[in-house]
Amino acid sequence: MLKPKQRAFLRKMAHDLDPVFQVGKAGVTPELVDAVSDALEARELIKINVLKNCEDEVADCAEKLSGRTKSEIVMTIGRRFVLYRRADEPKIQLPTK
Repeated sequence: MLKPKQRAFLRKMAHDLDPVFQVGKAGVTPELVDAVSDALEARELIKINVLKNCEDEVADCAEKLSGRTKSEIVMTIGRRFVLYRRADEPKIQLPTK
């Protein structure tokens, strides 16, 4: 569980990120879950875009991917959301206090 200061720190880092994945008409597929999980292991923090033709809501897509990849939702803005999962070898040093 992220603390408010950690979430704010990650939001600041995610501001300049470009979306790595797009959720399209098929929604959250097993292939997308696997790809997002691999990207989280490599990067720890990723931004995902939900296209207009996706039948699911942005919050639903974020919840599904978060649950299936064991990651945390940092934020959702418009049709984009940011996920974070600490890697086995962490690259991002979160503030502790």
